[in-house]
Amino acid sequence: MKVIKFGGSSLANGAAVAQAVRIIQADPARQVIVTSAPGKRHHDDTKVTDLLIQYAQSVQNQQNPQAIIKEIFDRYQAIAAHFNLPASALTPIKGALDELPNGDYPTAAYRLATFKAHGERLNAQLLAAILNHLGLKARFVDPKEIGIMVTGTPNNAMVAPETYHLLADFQLAPDERIVVPGFFGFTMAGYIATFSRGGSDVTGAILARGLGAERYENFTDVDAIFAVDPKLVAAPAPIKVMTYREMRELSYAGFSVFHDEALLPAIAARVPINVKNTLAPDKPGTMIVTDRDFTPTRPITGIAAGKHFAALYLHKYLLNKEAGFTLQILKILDAHEVPYEHMPSGIDDITIVFDQHHLTPELVDEICDEIQTTINPDRLEWINEFALITIVGEGMASSPTIPAEILATLAHEKIAVQMINQGASKIATMIGTDPADCDRAVQVIYNHFFN
Repeated sequence: MKVIKFGGSSLANGAAVAQAVRIIQADPARQVIVTSAPGKRHHDDTKVTDLLIQYAQSVQNQQNPQAIIKEIFDRYQAIAAHFNLPASALTPIKGALDELPNGDYPTAAYRLATFKAHGERLNAQLLAAILNHLGLKARFVDPKEIGIMVTGTPNNAMVAPETYHLLADFQLAPDERIVVPGFFGFTMAGYIATFSRGGSDVTGAILARGLGAERYENFTDVDAIFAVDPKLVAAPAPIKVMTYREMRELSYAGFSVFHDEALLPAIAARVPINVKNTLAPDKPGTMIVTDRDFTPTRPITGIAAGKHFAALYLHKYLLNKEAGFTLQILKILDAHEVPYEHMPSGIDDITIVFDQHHLTPELVDEICDEIQTTINPDRLEWINEFALITIVGEGMASSPTIPAEILATLAHEKIAVQMINQGASKIATMIGTDPADCDRAVQVIYNHFFN
């Protein structure tokens, strides 16, 4: 049995859904189908999830939501029309959209989560109806029915351990296809909570683990995962095989093809993941496997970059002799619920790198003031613009010269390096640069190792 997941672009309109149906038909082992919400049909289009957020906001602001309800329903209606689906099949979808404002929501955050989740929920219902209309036996299964339970916050949920006990009890008939909406689960109190954006990948991985799938196929809009962003390098090398931990490092660092949290359930069950192109399903795509099943053919597998970082630099003489210095900083960050990315240090210096998405100008001022008061560094500097380049490869662990090659290559191009940090696993090296140098640095590193 295989679990397959279709991304938003793969279910954006009737023609795309028809291609997804052909993929489902092509392999009887594809029994568990996970849907995303309909994505963009063209560059200027709006994703259904974003339309649902607008719907939730209009309800919050006590505005008339009828125009936005119609716009959302028209998306599903257009897909149904492609298959000549009877109007009665759309009645539950229209009814669910109309009833969303009347739900029982303990907070505005839970209301937003429920509205967002209906992009996937209604699309799963529609796909199940289409499959049955075409003579393919299928049934819609809600996350509550199959047992996807979550903890955490309403719009950034995490899978609860009891999910896997519930999934183990779920009975899937040998000839049965089920369609499950991605992106959300249910709290212990029975409320909907969503994973972070892109969370349909997470649902697919949870089901692959819990139902004992032989493979998890993730259909998207690219032929494979590429070694670098195609916007930065023309025709980059496709990655044929990579490890879970390589994919996790690259996803976290900026690869947008696969949700980094989706790897955790697959890792736990050692389920291979195959990322494939919906429009070219016969191409091999990229296989993601355990490091035990992988032999690197080159030292570098991929390069990711992000310019959405900031850094705090502290200098204090005899820093190395002050017990608890770092602990005091971490306590301040913890009090403000601010995570950090990296913390390289020297004998008298320490640099802390942050994701700017977790910060506001007011929060930065508060953190800097508290660190200045508590620790009294000789120098404290906030670097508001900071880029991180992450170079990843299982082969780096057995190639000790790679960091030196990276630095020499950048030095030859006169690109300044503000930070370098290598993880304990030795499969990832992080380089900090000025954002203005970031794209060129990625191109230079790629050309050195791949060309």
